[in-house]
Amino acid sequence: MANKVLVSGGSGYIAGFLIRQLVAEGWTVHTTVRSLAREDAVRQLLAVDNSRLSFFAADLNADAGWAEAMAGCSHVAHLASPLPGGVPKDANELIVPARDGALRALRAAKAAGVKRFVMTSSVAAISYGRGRGVHHFTEADWTLLDKPGISAYIQSKTIAERAAREWVAQEGAGIEFCSINPSVVLGPVWSRDYSASVIIVKKLLDGSMAACPDIGFGVVDVRDVADLHVRALKAPNMAGERFIASGRFMKLREIADVLRAELGPQANKVTTRNVPDWLVRVAARFNPVARAVVGELGSVRNQDASHASAVLGWATRPAEQSIVDTARCLIELGIVEP
Repeated sequence: MANKVLVSGGSGYIAGFLIRQLVAEGWTVHTTVRSLAREDAVRQLLAVDNSRLSFFAADLNADAGWAEAMAGCSHVAHLASPLPGGVPKDANELIVPARDGALRALRAAKAAGVKRFVMTSSVAAISYGRGRGVHHFTEADWTLLDKPGISAYIQSKTIAERAAREWVAQEGAGIEFCSINPSVVLGPVWSRDYSASVIIVKKLLDGSMAACPDIGFGVVDVRDVADLHVRALKAPNMAGERFIASGRFMKLREIADVLRAELGPQANKVTTRNVPDWLVRVAARFNPVARAVVGELGSVRNQDASHASAVLGWATRPAEQSIVDTARCLIELGIVEP
């Protein structure tokens, strides 16, 4: 494999698994981090052939560094995007860097002669805003931003992907653009610098989630999301494609039940209680975390990944395995004391 690829956001959760797979398959990889002060630590975690991996400093909010990072690359996997650990006071704290960062990366890619641009979006851009009930989604769907209670993160992913697609349609001649839209990404954790998606399992394990509200998520394994990126980078005819990356939808209570069933005494702190909807609505009046989920109470969002299967031969492993692997890593690393 003679191709050179830029993976933006190289210190991120999915990016780590993607870089490992790309290097193992013979790619030369450029990657961006916000500060090169992180390079040594990230290299140590990745533990790949360093001769095939180069780091560049680039930030979603500034032009500096992107041209250098793209130089000589035929492919881009744009994973860098703000992912909060909490709820921002202003939605633009997430929307602006997600949207402008994607456009910044696309402009630099076009200037560098990149042929394939794979953007990591999210099912947040597809399957929110429908409210209570059982819903079924494909890649043809978009989140309804005009509905109440749409969180800043969901807004940022939807707006960023739409902006990227509009830019490609108007100015991206010569670039094959596609997006990958994962659900909640779980699986092995390498260090204490873990993804915000893993916090779901952490809070259940350490008992800080004292009861489960009636919400849930599709679950997908980080190893399989990385693999889907590689398939999208290599396959022919990807222009305009969009791929949901999700396993089955699971309510929080189901995830808790898996932990208790599989981990035994190590899951003693995992709750067996549910939060009634009325209490979440009361809490939403003064708690921003509750406010961010109240619109999805009672919503089942079945996200159909059959398109990725049909076109790219992709599948994700059982959700139970991803949940348990996440938990065991958190315990082994001392992030959670059962």
